[in-house]
Amino acid sequence: MTDSKSGKLSQKAKIFIALGVVIVIILGITAFTYYLRYFGPSVTDNEEYLYIHTGADFEDVYKTIREKEIVKDSVVFHWVALNMNYPKVVKPGKYRLTPGMGNRRFINMLKAGNQEPVKLSFRGYRLKEDFAGYVSKQLEPDSVSLVRLLDSTSFISKFGFNRDNVYAMFIPNSYEMYWNVSADKFFKRMYDEYQKFWNDKRKAKAKEIGLSPIQVSNLAAIVDAEALHDDEMPTIAGLYLNRYKKGIKLQADPTVIYANKDFTIRRVLNRHLIKDSPYNTYIHTGLPPGPIMMPSINAIDAVLNYQKHNYIYMCAKEDFSGYHNFAVTQAEHMVNARRFQQALNERNIKK
Repeated sequence: MTDSKSGKLSQKAKIFIALGVVIVIILGITAFTYYLRYFGPSVTDNEEYLYIHTGADFEDVYKTIREKEIVKDSVVFHWVALNMNYPKVVKPGKYRLTPGMGNRRFINMLKAGNQEPVKLSFRGYRLKEDFAGYVSKQLEPDSVSLVRLLDSTSFISKFGFNRDNVYAMFIPNSYEMYWNVSADKFFKRMYDEYQKFWNDKRKAKAKEIGLSPIQVSNLAAIVDAEALHDDEMPTIAGLYLNRYKKGIKLQADPTVIYANKDFTIRRVLNRHLIKDSPYNTYIHTGLPPGPIMMPSINAIDAVLNYQKHNYIYMCAKEDFSGYHNFAVTQAEHMVNARRFQQALNERNIKK
């Protein structure tokens, strides 16, 4: 009787043990499944960044992730995102994707808005449309909205500029900002940088030479367009300041090219000189109404620290080195000009 009961107990114990093992296995599988869903490798190497546009909701984000195959299993990502309440806190931005990143880490990054700043570098743009096009490729605002603000008198007048000279506000350099910055905040950031650049020392130098910061930029743009080599900029700046102060037309070829809106011109001809434009310094005395290009920092500082001399004329050197021959008198200048024109003819450069 005792042996029979013992056998039955032993059998029950085996059943309980077996059930316990099954439960442990099920729990282990469940835990492992949760681990894989949350912590296992999920993000693929198909894309370097995830862009979430301003105003996007979770379904927009999920659609992008699914279509671009940003994660290995979009259904699992969706499930984890819902469990982590991500749909309630979608934040726009440019997010760097690390291959092998788990869903939990990925979603936490998106929830926190930990996006990577954009390094924006620019210089030398001539036209607003070209500049706006470049910026729109680096940041979220499109070129249309950027140009609209550049042409908005009511907007840019708040910063002390007009449609002609607004280019002077953009100091060519490298800047860090977030991809989803709005168009108006982008301009406000650029104005803050402009104010930092035009410190008391630079303002004092501008005052010494009788120019406003905007006028300095207008002249610096001409110097920048003329100078192939930075070490010649102070000399060129001194020449144009000599003409400006004497009331002599600047007669700067780059202003003629800008007035004609033909940047393929290599040889300025008489037909180019008669273009009726306020930017044509062969027709109008003084500085043009705005920069003919985005002047570099070197060019601006070259104007502020111009070389003092008596030069009134300059002409490109006939060796095409990018340097210039300078002259005090028109007779000296004509000799230099004939040498350069002959060099152009020898190379069959007609326009």
